[in-house]
Amino acid sequence: MTTRRRLLLSGLGAALPWGARGQENPRQAGATMLALSDYMAAAPDRALPPEVVEKAKHHILDTFGAMVSGAELAPGKASIAFARAYGGRLDCSVAGSNVKTGPIEAAMCNGVLAHSDETDDSHAPSQSHPGSGVVPAALALGELYKVSGQHFLRAVTLGYDVGARVTMAMGGVVFRNESHRATHAIAGIFGAAAAAGACARLNPQQQRWMLDYTGQQSSGIASWQRDIDHIEKGFVFAGMGARSGVTAAMLVKAGWTGVDDIFSGADNFFQAYAPKADPAQLVDGLGSRYEIARTDIKKWTVGSPIQAPLDALDALIRKNRFKADDVKALRVRLAPTVGSVVNNRDMPDVSVQHMLAVMLIDGTASFAAAHDKPRMQAAEVLRQKAKITLVPDEELARRLPARDAIVEVDLHDGRSLSEKVQAVRGTAANPMGREEVVDKVRDLTAPVLGAPKADRLIRTVLALETVADVGALGPLLQL
Repeated sequence: MTTRRRLLLSGLGAALPWGARGQENPRQAGATMLALSDYMAAAPDRALPPEVVEKAKHHILDTFGAMVSGAELAPGKASIAFARAYGGRLDCSVAGSNVKTGPIEAAMCNGVLAHSDETDDSHAPSQSHPGSGVVPAALALGELYKVSGQHFLRAVTLGYDVGARVTMAMGGVVFRNESHRATHAIAGIFGAAAAAGACARLNPQQQRWMLDYTGQQSSGIASWQRDIDHIEKGFVFAGMGARSGVTAAMLVKAGWTGVDDIFSGADNFFQAYAPKADPAQLVDGLGSRYEIARTDIKKWTVGSPIQAPLDALDALIRKNRFKADDVKALRVRLAPTVGSVVNNRDMPDVSVQHMLAVMLIDGTASFAAAHDKPRMQAAEVLRQKAKITLVPDEELARRLPARDAIVEVDLHDGRSLSEKVQAVRGTAANPMGREEVVDKVRDLTAPVLGAPKADRLIRTVLALETVADVGALGPLLQL
């Protein structure tokens, strides 16, 4: 009888990839993969520098804030509705709700919640939003396996390190532009898998198989840019990666085996997706350069091109103590391609003129104000907005990808003021302090959870080293 195995070993079988490509030992991993998988497996027990621990707390808090506030936005509502309808096991918490579900579904739903808006963190070199995929994945398996707060911190930090390095190895923004693929999704799934694998305490061999299943699931194309409701974007940037990363870790934890090195050998991940990739970047600086320290936190819960203008106007108001009615005219200078993204858009959080008008009136730019679409038609807002002009500036274009901005204000008393921002507040070059992060997270979470629970959540994250089981976070994230 001709068995399938005999067929594979016959001449007909030679047409199949593994037989034809001459991979003599499919159980052999290259040096880069061995170094990476060893590092990943040791992460739960590896101490982090104190400054990295503090940064990790900031990013966990920031992501939790995005998850909870996202519960009141359309993508978050869709995510919670899915979790409520799905049913199944009740191990893991869905933020901003009273729903519990399985770890894979919870990771996906919390990921979508985290990127329901432009509130979460971002990592420019890898072109990704790491927190919105990594933190939900770590939370889901952290709850499932009852990991400690310290273990959770280390898993999250590892997720930022691995996910970012994958798309940096692929070429970052150049790869994104040339391939039409979603770097956010690719970095998201590898980061989520790394965090999940750390929570599951996978050994080096299991880490290699997990990365194999991660590569097989990696997907996402740039068509997300046509999504006007932000729901698909939330899935592509965060929910999909969190779901698939947790899936890869749980498959291997359950005993599945796979290919030992998805990053080298015949038909490897980089050959398929980015032939010009530099795999050495996967391990470059591991243990000394922590990508979480190079990840930006948004001070203002608005689109990225509006961050610098709000920083500039905030600085001018603080220095000169003027009010909205003191302003005769306001000019905001941005690089033309940057300004076009936020020029008089019909959504408040991506309209630079609207958000500057709001800051003139309120003295700040809160999450509530950035999502109050009816206020865009308020008489006082329109009156202040009429003073504001967006000026395309070619000099600032020459400084791209840096998103500099200049705000110029003419006052009725004859003074002309100007402020240029080159290092946006919250970026690695100008990081926010603990209190600023706490203020942002309180603004995001207190309206949903109530001020007392929001404060307990903040205090618990800031003391994560003392938490015996991160399952304690679930009730603090829920209604």
